[in-house]
Amino acid sequence: MTVPKGSRTGKSVSQILRLGVVSYLNAEPLVFGLDREPAVRLERDLPSRVAQRLHAGEVDLGMIPSIEYALGDYAIVPGVAIGSRGPVRSVSLFHPGPIERVRRVAVDTSSRTSVALTKVLLHERLGRDPEYVPMGPSLSDMLEAADAALLIGDPALYFEGELPRLDLGEEWARVTGLPFVYAFWAGPRGVVSPAEVRRLQEALRQGVASVGAIAQGYNGHGPGHEAQNESYLRTNIAYGLGDAEAAGLGEFFSRAHALGLMPRVPELRFHAHE
Repeated sequence: MTVPKGSRTGKSVSQILRLGVVSYLNAEPLVFGLDREPAVRLERDLPSRVAQRLHAGEVDLGMIPSIEYALGDYAIVPGVAIGSRGPVRSVSLFHPGPIERVRRVAVDTSSRTSVALTKVLLHERLGRDPEYVPMGPSLSDMLEAADAALLIGDPALYFEGELPRLDLGEEWARVTGLPFVYAFWAGPRGVVSPAEVRRLQEALRQGVASVGAIAQGYNGHGPGHEAQNESYLRTNIAYGLGDAEAAGLGEFFSRAHALGLMPRVPELRFHAHE
């Protein structure tokens, strides 16, 4: 993976860097300490809303679902992503009956990447395309309307029932042998300086080193989940964006494009860095 180097272009040095951040546990290590910096403003939302705000120019960088990258002239912050190299736990297809009999799937509208990943993997596994119904992330409502339900993020991670589920990170690794990249920092080329890129990379390094504190302090699903939070962040989420992850992105883009799920297979471009 080649990452270009260069000097800063774009916004004025005095401007605040507006970051659209996914409002799930797995995004917290990426922004560790940034909420205390006056030159940075964190704006948290669902993945789909973060992408919409980036496309509308309301934030400078968004931690966007990877499929959204094809919808703009964007560059990626090198070395930083939310991914998995096996079971991810927070992107799951719940199916009370045998998965081979699934004809109708309710999909969480919070992230187009997870929906596309579901379609890619079910097409591969079933040799056909089920009907897909967009819905909000209420598992009971979804399973009343469909044979299977896709949940992502905290709702999937903290589900406590006994329903069978297909872990999509694990299934992707089984099918392709590659990591899967769910999201990364992206924004218009030149919108961040090399120093700001370095600060985002450093925030991730500090966040990964502080996973225990993040797990203790995160209260997205109420108290009592500290051990579960830490296990998830340490064993299920991979935060790098190296050659293997780039290969996984390319494979996903190719498969999604072949099924008509994205308009093109975009080239990976990266923000200038020091």
